[in-house]
Formats: sequence, C-alpha cells, structure tokens
Amino acid sequence: MAGVEHEAAAAPGPGVSLMPRLIKTLGGLAALAMAAMVLAVAVGSVAIPVSGLLGVISGDADALHRTLVLELRVPRVLAAFATGGLLAVAGALMQVLLRNPLADPYVLGLSGGAAVGALGAMLLGLGTVVVSGSAFAGALLSTVLVFGLAHGTGSWTPTRLLLTGVVVAAGWGAVITFMLVIGPTERIPGMLYWLMGDLAYARSPWPAVVVLALACALIVPLGRSLNVLARGPLQAATLGVAVRPLEWSVYVAASLLTATAVTTAGTIGFIGLIVPHMLRLVFGSDQRIILPASALAGGTLLVLADTLARTLIAPEQLPVGVITAMLGVPTFLYLLYRSR
Repeated sequence: MAGVEHEAAAAPGPGVSLMPRLIKTLGGLAALAMAAMVLAVAVGSVAIPVSGLLGVISGDADALHRTLVLELRVPRVLAAFATGGLLAVAGALMQVLLRNPLADPYVLGLSGGAAVGALGAMLLGLGTVVVSGSAFAGALLSTVLVFGLAHGTGSWTPTRLLLTGVVVAAGWGAVITFMLVIGPTERIPGMLYWLMGDLAYARSPWPAVVVLALACALIVPLGRSLNVLARGPLQAATLGVAVRPLEWSVYVAASLLTATAVTTAGTIGFIGLIVPHMLRLVFGSDQRIILPASALAGGTLLVLADTLARTLIAPEQLPVGVITAMLGVPTFLYLLYRSR
C-alpha cells in the first residue's frame, strides 16, 4: 500500500502549476511557428516583400503575388506544418507505447506499406488522388498486418510489436526495391522523390490539418494517463489505468497520424524521432506538455526544412526528406552524445 501511495504521489497531477507552464511553452512555440510560416510564404524563387504580403491580405496585391501566395505557397506551408505536426505527435505516442525514446512513427513498417501502395499506383500511371488513396490504404494494411502478427494467439508486448514491425518493414523494403527495378525509366524520378519525401505532391493540406486538429483535441487530454503508462504496464494498472485499451488506442492513433502524414508528403524521416526527444530534454517528460508542443515544434521544423528545400538551389527544388535527414543525423548524434 505504501508503494502505491508513493507511485500516486510521483505521478504528475493536475496541479495549478501546469497551466502557466503550458501557456508559456505553447505560446512561445506558436509564435515561432507563425514566424516560420510567414518566412516560408515570403521566401522562394520569387521573393515577396512584406508590402506584397499585406497587399494579398487586404486584396490589393497584383495577380502574380496573389497566385503565388494563395494558390502555391500557403497550401504547401500548411501541408508542411500539418505533416510535421502529425509525425512529431505520432513519434511521441510511439515512444510512450514502446517505452523506447528511440522509437519513431516508421518503426512498425507503416511507411513501407504506404510506399508500396503509392508506388504501385504510380507504376499503373494513376492520378495523384489515387496515389494518395493507395498510400493510405497501404499504411492501414501494414498497421493491421503488424498488429495481427504481433498479437498472434495471445497478447502482445512492446518488444514483440517492435520486432514484428522491423521484420514487416524489411519485407516492404524488398517489395519497394523490386518495384523500382521493374518500373519504367520515365517514372523512376517521381517514385524516388516520393520515397524521399516531397511536398510538391501535397495538393490539398486540409485533410492533414483536420486530422492534426482532431488528434490534438482527442489525444492531449489523455496526457495524464500516458504519463502513468510510460512507467510500465504494472504500475499503470496499479494506479487504475485501463492499460490494454489505452495501448490499443495509442497504437491506432499513431498509425492513423503516420498514415495521413505519409499520404500527404511521402516518407519524411527524423521529424518523429528528433522532435519529441528534444522536447523531453527541454521541458521534461509530461505528456500533457510534450504532445501539443510536438505538434507545434514538428510543424515548425518541417516548414523551415521545406523552405530550405525550395530555396537552396532555386529555381530547382530538393526533396524535403533530404533536408530533414541532413539536419536530423547530426542532431541525433549530438543528443546521443549528450545523453551519455
């Protein structure tokens, strides 16, 4: 009984001190996100001055600025922000579910299933809408496959789920390689860009934006239960958390968020791994702060990375996944060095 009381006392409570911290943290990250989005809209192969942006808002801008801002850059910036937020929140959830700070949204093979679906549609010469739908269907198929194989005839553990995901991801990788080998030469560049992550294919940002908003509204209130779950299933059950339903909910939510992100922009690495990890180092491990902060920080990071991808060798564009990898690898190595 004393042990239970000790755990209950150690578990994060609703205390009064959380709200000021939450407002301060999210307010700062929201301001940074707004600045990044304004910068992304203004910068590009054609720079738009502040007067041009104000003219677009007031309706007095010329046709070129209006087309650039409203039809090209704003949708892409929104898609980048929503995709980065989805990947970061999914990464934070997977790290709690697997109780592993190095887990990321792709660790269970979702990106491989989505890639097989998308590349299959590209090989058949189908349109962008069908490619996106096929990617989403492939990600969901991978989710069901991994969960079914990991569950088997009994229960699943984080280790079993992780190992099953690694094996399924390897299988998807073999299928992807085969499709690239047999694919027509003229379609290979588009397929490679999709695999590296490219927001040029993000036609409409609104599905990702809506899913991110719903995720924040539905998942963030579970932050207290996730704090307890991160201690382990036995402690969580002792403190009254329904462990198995919560783990299923986290797995399904992370899978849907990842599937939506991959459908929107292809496979973009390191966002879901680096962002939650860095936020925990700065703000601690309270999921009530980490989850909404991940949405804002992940979105901001991908907006800035996409801005670099558009401008680094303008008028040519790089796949944004190349930029996130170039930023993510040294950052991750530095974090590993710091955590010794």
